[in-house]
Order: sequence, then C-alpha cells, then structure tokens
Amino acid sequence: MITERIEFARQNYINAKPAISYERARIWTESHKKTEGESVVIRRAKAFKDTCEQIEVTIFEGELIVGAIGEFRKCGILTPEFSWTWVDREMDNFDKRVQDPYVMTDEQREFVRKNIFPYWKGKSLEEAFLAQLPKETAKVAVDTGFVDNDSKWRQAVGEITPDYQDVLFKKGFGGIINEAKENISKLSLTSAEDMKKKGFYDSIIITSEGIIILANRYAAKAREMAAIESDSTRKHELLKIADICSRIPENPPVTFYEAIQFVWFTQVGGIISENPLALNVGRFDQFMYPFYKSDIDKGIMTKDQVQELIEALWIKLSEWVWTISANTAEFFAGYNQFQNLTVGGKTREGKDAINDLSYMCLKATERVKTHQPGLSVRIHQDCPSSFLDGVTHLVSKGTGFPAIHNDAAGYQMLINAGYEPEDARDWNNCGCVVPHFRKTGEWTSAVNINFTAALEFALNEGKSRINGEKIGLDEKNPSSFQSYEEVEKAFYKQFDNLIEHSIIATLLAQKLHKEMVPRPFLSSCIEECMIKGKDLVDAGAKYNIGPVLTGIGLAVTSNSLAAIKKLVFEDKIATMDTMIKALDANWEGYEELRQLAAAVPKYGNDIEYVDDIAINMANHYYKEVHKYKDINGNSFTTAFMGISNYLPTGKVVGATPCGRKAKEPLSEGVSPFAGSDTSTPLAAMRSAAKLNQDVHSGGTLLNLRLNEDLVNTKRGQSNLGSMIQSFFSLGAFHVQFNTISTETLRKAQSNPEDYKDLLVRVAGYSTQFVNLSRSMQDAIIARTEHKNY
Repeated sequence: MITERIEFARQNYINAKPAISYERARIWTESHKKTEGESVVIRRAKAFKDTCEQIEVTIFEGELIVGAIGEFRKCGILTPEFSWTWVDREMDNFDKRVQDPYVMTDEQREFVRKNIFPYWKGKSLEEAFLAQLPKETAKVAVDTGFVDNDSKWRQAVGEITPDYQDVLFKKGFGGIINEAKENISKLSLTSAEDMKKKGFYDSIIITSEGIIILANRYAAKAREMAAIESDSTRKHELLKIADICSRIPENPPVTFYEAIQFVWFTQVGGIISENPLALNVGRFDQFMYPFYKSDIDKGIMTKDQVQELIEALWIKLSEWVWTISANTAEFFAGYNQFQNLTVGGKTREGKDAINDLSYMCLKATERVKTHQPGLSVRIHQDCPSSFLDGVTHLVSKGTGFPAIHNDAAGYQMLINAGYEPEDARDWNNCGCVVPHFRKTGEWTSAVNINFTAALEFALNEGKSRINGEKIGLDEKNPSSFQSYEEVEKAFYKQFDNLIEHSIIATLLAQKLHKEMVPRPFLSSCIEECMIKGKDLVDAGAKYNIGPVLTGIGLAVTSNSLAAIKKLVFEDKIATMDTMIKALDANWEGYEELRQLAAAVPKYGNDIEYVDDIAINMANHYYKEVHKYKDINGNSFTTAFMGISNYLPTGKVVGATPCGRKAKEPLSEGVSPFAGSDTSTPLAAMRSAAKLNQDVHSGGTLLNLRLNEDLVNTKRGQSNLGSMIQSFFSLGAFHVQFNTISTETLRKAQSNPEDYKDLLVRVAGYSTQFVNLSRSMQDAIIARTEHKNY
C-alpha cells in the first residue's frame, strides 16, 4: 500500500495548479547586471551560483526528498535569457490558455515587466534568432506548423543524461571542483586554446560551488525546522535530511537515501541552469542498485523504506513544470518535461541487468500515478518472464506506462551512429523514444517537419490550402499531372525544401546557443567535457550526435499518395482535377469519392501496397537529412518520435486525398492514422516493423490502443507479452499502449474533477487526461480500440 506521506504529496500534486515563479529570473537578471563585460560562460555560471545562494529554500510538509525551484509546490520558472517576448505577449492570458495554462498574478506580471524584461530587451536568444533568420526560412519555420523548431530558440536544449556512474557518484561536486582546479594548474595562458579552457574550468568551479551552497542551505533549513518541530518522528526526519544535505552533493553518496537526494539536487541544478527539456535520470536501476543492495544487506533500510523514497522522487520529478509558449505547448502538451528514467535491458558486458529496483520502479509508477518520470523499459530476447509480466501488468493499469523498447534495436541504432559496443549496450532512453547514452550531447527534437504539408504544397502550386499563402516552391497546376510518379516527384521536391529550411533554422540555433548560452552546470555532469575542457555547446561530450529532425504525418501522407495512385492513375475512378476540387471543397459534395478514398488500403494493416510507400518515404527522409552536417561536422539524423505535434501540424493542413478533412490531426511517429488500423494490433506492428528503424537514431514510436478487456487477465497480459516479443523480433524499436475504455475517457471529459489522476499515453509520454485540450483528448479517443490480438 502507498504510505500516508506519499498519498498526501500525491494529492497535492494532483490538485495544485501550475504556478509561475519569477525568483530565478529576478536573481539571474540582477546577477547579469553586475557582471557586464565578463565572458558569457562566467556570467552564466555566476548567475547560477547567485541563484543557488538567494532562491527561497522551501521544505514542504512531510517531504523526505527536498529541493524546489520556486516557492510553489507545482512550479514553473522564467528564463528571459532564452526568451522573454513570448512571456510578455502571453502572460496576461496564461490562465486562459487552451493547453497548459499557468497561474500568474497581476503583481507578478507587473514586476517582471518593470524589473526583468527591460534588461533583456535585445539580448535574448529568441531575438537574435529572429533577427538573423533568412526571411524565406522564417516564412516556413516560425510558428507555422509546417516546420517548427521554436523549442530550440525559445527554450534551452536540455536532452542530457547526467553521468552518475563515472562522474557524480564517484567524485561529488567537491571532487569536480578539485579536478577543475588541477586541470587549470596545467594550462598556459599564453595559449588561446588554454585560455578558453581556463574559462570553462572556472565556470565549472563556480556552478559546482553553487549547487553545494544550495544543498547546505537546505541542511540549515532542515535543522531550523527540526528545532521547533514537536513531533519526534518528523524531528528525526528533518535532522536526517540536514545530515544528508550537509554531505551531498559535495561528496559522493554512501547510502541509498544520499544517492536519491543527490539525483534530485542534480535535477534541480539542471532546471535552475536552463529550464531544460529531457533532463533524463537515466538507468536508475543500474546506478542506484549498489546503494540499495548495501543498505539492505547492512539493515540500514528496508525494502518498504526504499520504495517510499522512490515514490517520493517520482512526485518531486512531477512537481517541476516546464514553462513554454502556447505554440510549444501545442507540440508538447500536458506539462511534460520528458525526464526519462530507464530500467531493464542488459549490462555493458551484455548480461541481464534486471534487478530488484527494476521491479520497484514499475510498482512506483503504478501506485503514485504521476506523469513523471517518463518510465521506459528495455526488453531483451532473454528477458526474465517475471519482468515482462511486470511490464504487461503495468500496461493493464491504463497509465500509458511504460514505454516499451527493444533492447537490441536500441543497441543497433547507437552502433549505427558510431558508438562503441559497450557504450551502445549501456543506452538509456532520452525524452520520448531516443536511444541515448550518458556521455552524449545532442539535440533530439530539434525540428518538427510536416510531411503532409509537403504533399499539400505539391498539390496546390506551393500554397497552403488553409490560408492561400505561398509557402512552398513553385509547382504546376496539379490537374495536369499525368502519372503517379509525377505526383510523387512533386511531393519530394516540396519535402526536400522543408528539410532544407529545417537545416537552415537549426544551424542558426546551434550557432547562437554556442555564442549566447553555454551550459557549465550540465557540462560538469559529463565526463568528456571535463577531460577536454569543453562545454557541451562546443561538442565537449564523448559522442556528439547531429540534431534530430522529427517526421510527422508519415501514415497520412502515405495513405494519401496511395489514394491518388489507386483512384486516379490505376483504377481511373477519378481525375486529378476532380480530386483537387474535392480537397478544395473539404470533401463537401464529394462524399462518394471520399468513401472510395477511405477504402483504399491504409498504412497500419500490413498491406504492402501502402506500406511500401511509407518505407520509401522514410528511406528518402533519412538519406536527404543525413547528407547535411551540423556546426560540429556531425550528420543530421531523423526520427519518427511522437509528441502532441500531430495536432498543431494537422490544424494548418487542408483536406487530404486519404479522406481526412481539413485541420484534423495528422499521424504521429510510425503509428497508423487514428481509426485507420482496422485489422489487428499485430498487423499495425508489422507495418511499422517494415520500416528500417535502425537508421533513425532519433527513435521511432508506435502508439496503439487496446480494449481494456484484452489485458485485464493474466492470460491477456501474457498474450500481450508474446506479441511484444514477436514485434521486437522483426527489428522494431518501440511500442506503447493505452488501455482505457472509450467510456471511461468520455466520463473523464464530462467530469474532470472525478478523474484528476487519470493518466493516458499522448505520444512519447503520459500525462493527466484532464490536463489536455479537448482536441487532444478527442484525438486519443479517436485511436482504434483494438478488441482482438
């Protein structure tokens, strides 16, 4: 049973409304006013340290793991150095936003407009990006839904896994300071390269001192609270917290309790430093297991006490709210920060890595029902049946957790990306579905590319069907196309143009991140950065993977090309002119043709006719993207990961030849278009597995929905486990399931107060159903509810 303490915290988490704190932004701004003229990396390091010294230290009622990024229990922060203009435009209506609203008072708005924003005018990353972006690219890529990378110029990059195994738990931040000082002693300031390294190591010393100071302030706060605490049990807990915070993260942890508090302080440091996306916890069951085993063997802790601490961490991870613009929220709906935590898989040596903590993490996710961490599991061919049973049991609970990954496919993706075999075996999931390793610097969700928009431009002389604006390249009247091959050629011309603009926008964003927002705190958590004396923005990590472009609408676009191929050029049921008129009319008056289009084979039903189109499209996508190099000389790469991006990208696209109507959602990842996978879930899996998933090192996502009756028995769960292993034997990488009935979801729409903790799988993540917009909720309900395996 969940403890009373955890249930109390869980209820606070469920019922609290996300609130904005400006404290980090205030301190950051005042610090920068004092450091004018100093190097950018030192200014950012000093601002971090100042924040650690001044931010309010809050220990909430009954907490065992402490550390907050602001004064509110469910809190978001502002990072004006990245962007303040969108906040200024939107904050008057934060509480009225359709997706991811925030609480912000009039007094707060007045304060930031008077005391914070004026300083950053003309100095933010967003302003520099918009000023330098070519107009032709801006027309395609700024808040359009055709190409979108605003999370990389309105926000930080994130997408880092702190290295607990080889850095943090071996050295502590005190050891990192000593290492930096030792490295400085070996440098010569007559060398320009060494001079830059000295600036890097100085910044590491400053940020490491900052996080130690913050922990010591929590130690002092806990002692202060203990001195006036009348309850003897709570007094003892507070003194224990004080003892732990006085020693870590300055020193390596010795006990499980110290280690888990260290993990949270590292997350807090990362959040304060840049409010990042996908600050991954990593392989929690691997780096925490030695502390667990030691404590259990010595009788320091019981399994129940460890379980409570794990569940306390789950809640802390969920209390941080990623503060994002309304546009970004459309693409990343549900207050999700993508703090991915991975369990299972194999060791670096290739042995089974599953241990007690692997199971305890599954249990924690089932019991607390928080949307964070993003729990991922690695399943290998010889996975213990008990672990696979635990995974399918969790699936049956309807939370959308866990994300289920093929261990071998993740390994192969990293091998193909140039990783050493031992490192490739040691992969963890990043963000949504990105195979990643803790010694890596990369931009995973760098750009969202709307495949279906490219088809629309091909069929509408380069123009948007929604607003009539010329967005794409010139193209002849589509009624004059004489063959399917001609249509396909026009599509790929527009598609490649979108890719080109994606590259242009990303290269500029990379350049500006390097110049304006170095990352000393997170760089200190990566081994090779310390060895090389190079920040993450300067490709300091051991592996530096080119930015990942995320494809949206694979299924819709494939279905649409299949409809044109069959109805117009093979069966000659309709002419191109008739098809275009039907699209212009949003199918009004063309219902018979729409039904014929709907009957054409659809991706997701294991039909070669349309699956081949998807395969060719995915292969072309990879080859075209891979030929471009980023500013560090690394090839750009591809993904079919899923976030809520398939809704906003659908809103800007008119009717499509597959029968979809204007502004309806597109398709996500390698998933079928909602409702079109009319065969079995295994057929949908087979369609997805035909894609060459191992080259898309940014990850591939398959989202399926099962009737809850399929998984509510041990036999049903066992069948699901067999189906997952069969899917993975075909070389596929990932699958996840929603198992909540349509009836329950409709009830939650009508009575949200009664379903506050109902979790659903949106795409590459789960979140509270009631925190999603009505259109996002409807999109989830529209997915085929498979009733048979």
